[in-house]
Amino acid sequence: MHPSEVLFQGERQPLFLPACDHYAGSEKLMRKSMALQQELGPVFDITFDCEDGAAAGNEEAHAQLVADLVLSDDNRFDRIGARVHDVASPHFARDVEIIVGRAGARLAYIVLPKPDSVQDVMRAIDVINSHAKKTGRSNLPVHVLIETHGALRGVFAIAALPQVECLSFGIMDFVSSHYGAIPASAMRTPGQFVNPLVVRAKLEIAAACHAHGKIPSHNVTTDIKDSAGVANDAQRAAAEFGFTRMWSIHPSQIKPVLKAFTPRLSEANEAAAILHEAEKASWGPISLHGRLHDRASYRYYWTVLRRAKLAGLPLPESAAAWLPPTNATENT
Repeated sequence: MHPSEVLFQGERQPLFLPACDHYAGSEKLMRKSMALQQELGPVFDITFDCEDGAAAGNEEAHAQLVADLVLSDDNRFDRIGARVHDVASPHFARDVEIIVGRAGARLAYIVLPKPDSVQDVMRAIDVINSHAKKTGRSNLPVHVLIETHGALRGVFAIAALPQVECLSFGIMDFVSSHYGAIPASAMRTPGQFVNPLVVRAKLEIAAACHAHGKIPSHNVTTDIKDSAGVANDAQRAAAEFGFTRMWSIHPSQIKPVLKAFTPRLSEANEAAAILHEAEKASWGPISLHGRLHDRASYRYYWTVLRRAKLAGLPLPESAAAWLPPTNATENT
């Protein structure tokens, strides 16, 4: 039996996505990000931005451009999503009509910014689905930005929605919504990892995601010239806060983010060896190198292999048989 069938019987299987979500808001940057994805492969996602990262005043033409690029041959892996305007914006419905209505069949996901409640997310999903079904698409994945007090209050309910696959932390809007009660220094390191209100928000997002098998995505590092800072932020987000994905706003940030969230090759090899022995034992308990392993630890090592594959690591032959090459995510 396949590990995913054995190890998660009667349980919701966790979702897996590339560890880096790269945002681009202008045509020049969108095309550059697509070229880089063609070069590196589908090891990172691209989010075309129609909201804060895009110029104001030309919203409909920008949405048309996003749809054109998603439908183009340059979208080689179908790992491009789009952030639309928030559900309260007069531009939201038109964004969705154009982008989902035209390119829904090839969109990786839609990102919803600034919801204030689970009801906001549900209303937005209804609009998305009404256009997606015209393209033959059902259950188009939705990513939700948690950046308001209301969204944080309802974060577990939002994570529980079946169509939601990822929650991202919008740290700048979140800090700004406290009107000076949280200092600006909490938008960056080290403040973002020690300010109690920001730490609480990150932990709530990560906990909600893991409770429902979804993906928690960490906020961006705003200093685009400090690659060491990006790497440090990503490592802390993964090791201390349980995030499994992170934003990028500059091409130089992509590789440090991927490296921080990708298992080491030695970890992937260890995971493959343990699971290979487990398979030989019909997935019963085993002892390997003096340590006991059973299905509880097998689930952990299976996630290590899944993350390694998404990052493009070469897998041992035994694991490669379980995880054949694919251009898409492993969530189907």
